[in-house]
Amino acid sequence: MGSFLSSVVGGGPSQSSESSENSSVKTFHSSARWQLHFNELKDSPRLVVIDFSATWCGPCKMMEPILQAMANEFTDVEFIKIDVDELSDVAQEFKVQAMPTFLLLKNGKEVDKVVGAKKDELKNKVQKHKA
Repeated sequence: MGSFLSSVVGGGPSQSSESSENSSVKTFHSSARWQLHFNELKDSPRLVVIDFSATWCGPCKMMEPILQAMANEFTDVEFIKIDVDELSDVAQEFKVQAMPTFLLLKNGKEVDKVVGAKKDELKNKVQKHKA
């Protein structure tokens, strides 16, 4: 009920409820909260990986544990998950056309992108851009 209430009221970033462990992947359920967070990211040289996915997307579900493992491995990188159905305006802003799409940002600007469930390509690009 709490997560339902948060999604209706527009709670802040929440930890993923799909993992029993402490998740280091942030999820957003409100465009306004996302915009506030994104505005903070614009001034940060830290690498940010945004996973644009959907609950009905099989390849997205397959990538969830992989993304969580990467978030645990690359603690100097911020991992964010955005549901394209829930925050369609954010997905449109970043011109997301397929799921999953992983955008890699620095200083609020796209430095790379991976479209599809390509875990090795994603990991290589995270390693390349995190430095």
